[in-house]
Amino acid sequence: MKRFFLIAVAALMVMSCGNNAQKQSTESNGTMITKTTPNPANALRAQQFLKEAGTYYLATVDGDQPHVRPFGTAEIFEGKLYIQTGKVKNVYKQLEANPKAEICAFKDGKWIRIVCELVADERIEAKKDMLDKNESLRSMYNENDDNTIVLYLRNATATISSFTSDPETFTF
Repeated sequence: MKRFFLIAVAALMVMSCGNNAQKQSTESNGTMITKTTPNPANALRAQQFLKEAGTYYLATVDGDQPHVRPFGTAEIFEGKLYIQTGKVKNVYKQLEANPKAEICAFKDGKWIRIVCELVADERIEAKKDMLDKNESLRSMYNENDDNTIVLYLRNATATISSFTSDPETFTF
């Protein structure tokens, strides 16, 4: 019986590690940080949920005050999940000061929460890809302007929950 229990625990540990490759390291100030290995399949899974929901909500902080606002852009570029905004907006200024963010969306009785860091990507190719996939933004943004910014999710942990089933957690 003890052997069965140990095998079952080992199997659960292996299954829980499946797509959740993480690496822990220590910053120079002694803070332990966990970094996730990019996983394009999981990034796509999160993107599909956000796209199907239509609107998702992005939470940032300004000092000690949280701010939440609706967003709609969520695209995959080079295997990473990206969002887009303008550099003149408060949301971008808040992310420059503190890149930690949460995203939340609801659809069909389920919700997703994504805890991540948002990292700016200044490359024209990344901006162009986002705008080509979201033509409605072209009236407000251009990949060559000084305002458009795209950000990718780094060290992201997503949890899909509902009232009727156990939560599913994955990283990308």
